Amino acid sequence: MLYLAGLAENSIVDGPGLRFTLFAQGCPHRCPGCQNPETWPFAGGQAAAPEQLVERIAQDPLVRGVTFSGGEPFAQAGEFARLGRLLRARGYEVACYTGYTFEQLFQNGNADQQALLHNLDVLVDGPFVQREQSLELAFRGSRNQRILDVPASLAAGRAVWVRARRWVLDEQPPEA
Repeated sequence: MLYLAGLAENSIVDGPGLRFTLFAQGCPHRCPGCQNPETWPFAGGQAAAPEQLVERIAQDPLVRGVTFSGGEPFAQAGEFARLGRLLRARGYEVACYTGYTFEQLFQNGNADQQALLHNLDVLVDGPFVQREQSLELAFRGSRNQRILDVPASLAAGRAVWVRARRWVLDEQPPEA
């Protein structure tokens, strides 16, 4: 079961297009200035089975993308990996926000974290850093965070920025 702090059925701020966003309950990072500090405690949240969530998401024919946010989805990596696999099998783009970096997860992640990485299309990585905050950034809160193409990153063995304009809009992502 997944433990969720909440969900947003018609989000336009957690990635391009109309998205369904799930907020994981529990976060070890506790970033100063976090926009969701109510998600930090690991106790609580609403339990939901990945299969039930897929059926709920599928009820809206306009949703093409699903975003895992937090809290920290990688703290429940096994169940989020299962959900990601089910969603991608149905053709949804799956994105995930994490306070970890791609390098931390790729090099030192446990088996469940590796499975979640392999069931994502996009990863917005890195902790929120308040001094790096910018309201001009699309789909990320602070300049240190990256929007990564996960399949390309896994294939290259290094972080590869998303190039799709719908994710980076007018920004020019640096070469990673």
